[in-house]
Amino acid sequence: MIMKQIFNIIFIAVLPWLFVSCKEGDNPASERFTVRPFDPVAVQKTNKMKLYVHYMPWFETPETNNGKWGWHWTMNNKNPERISDGKREIASWYYPLIGPYASGDPDVLEYHLLLMKYAGIDGVWVDWYGLQQKNDLPGIAKNTDVLFKAIEKVGLEFAIVYEDRFLDDTKAEMIRLAQADMAYLQSNYFTKDYYVKFNGKPLLLIFGPAKLQEKSDWEKVFSGMTTQPAFFTLHDHFHTASTTAAGEYMWVDAQSPEDKYQRATAVPGYIGAAYPGYRDFYKEGGDGNGYNIHWDYNNGSLFGILLELGKTKGQDCMQLITWNDFGEGTMIEPTVEFGYKFLTVNQQFAGVAYSEKELTLIKKLYDVRQALKERREAGKKLDQIFYYLVSLQYNKAEELMKEMENN
Repeated sequence: MIMKQIFNIIFIAVLPWLFVSCKEGDNPASERFTVRPFDPVAVQKTNKMKLYVHYMPWFETPETNNGKWGWHWTMNNKNPERISDGKREIASWYYPLIGPYASGDPDVLEYHLLLMKYAGIDGVWVDWYGLQQKNDLPGIAKNTDVLFKAIEKVGLEFAIVYEDRFLDDTKAEMIRLAQADMAYLQSNYFTKDYYVKFNGKPLLLIFGPAKLQEKSDWEKVFSGMTTQPAFFTLHDHFHTASTTAAGEYMWVDAQSPEDKYQRATAVPGYIGAAYPGYRDFYKEGGDGNGYNIHWDYNNGSLFGILLELGKTKGQDCMQLITWNDFGEGTMIEPTVEFGYKFLTVNQQFAGVAYSEKELTLIKKLYDVRQALKERREAGKKLDQIFYYLVSLQYNKAEELMKEMENN
């Protein structure tokens, strides 16, 4: 099997010291490392606006998907087993800095969440399709559960963006399926302290609604819940939920954000958005003709402009669209093409005391984990670096990494 991440080859070449030290079991007991856990500490921000990033938990690799790459890396005509110039062939114009990955990989989640923390992002809003056992929905549900548990360790917040577009059959059956999904969210997510609340209620966004578009539908869906969530529909969809809705949220399309903010006075609540750009890969990936949308990245300036626009509109929180939708090119996750550009823009807007320096150490932590997967003692030191980072003891994390490099 070709190595999971091509960048590991580069990493090994640059850091040969990783493989020089003793094999597992060679060190005497007196030299073995003991991990000291630390609770997460919140990053201080001069800008008090809450920033939440939309997250796609739908990526799979052969190791997690019965020997096959997931559709979101391949679409209908790409093959990541083909490698050119050190990069796998994926269904995107842009390439993740760590290469294509599995959303349920704990090392990937550690990397993603630490980057978010040091970029001044407060939490994650996850694209979630419910509990149905069809297509890749079970994998998305499983990956969301893994992500939800990882978020607590890093000290970020969490909320669900529900997708009802895969609800099928009769109206009654769709409502029953949605009720089951809500029961699961209420039992497993909504009661957690780190689940996002809006006016004291758990925040629930919906990408639509797409299938259940009458207010009576959602009254039935929420009827069995102990506490009805603060329900936010997609921009200009408030009428589909009416009395059950708390407001709307913005999404990227061809309409200008300036025009969309006019909806803020027409609904009880409105959540704005910032995105780095838009360039989808659907046509090139053999999945239709794509969307008639194009937002130029302008070397990161569009993202900064939209963040500032939300501030001038008096937004208390904004959704960053997205962390990792590579198929639509809206990712702020570090890429080969843009590096850490979008995260450093967010750092400046949030007013955190960090820069690209901290982000690169987090990337190094990920790289070393990949190179030393079989080294238990080294893994303990990497765990300690993680705990230093989540507790904002950055200098100690940096020192321990240097110590590992010098041994």
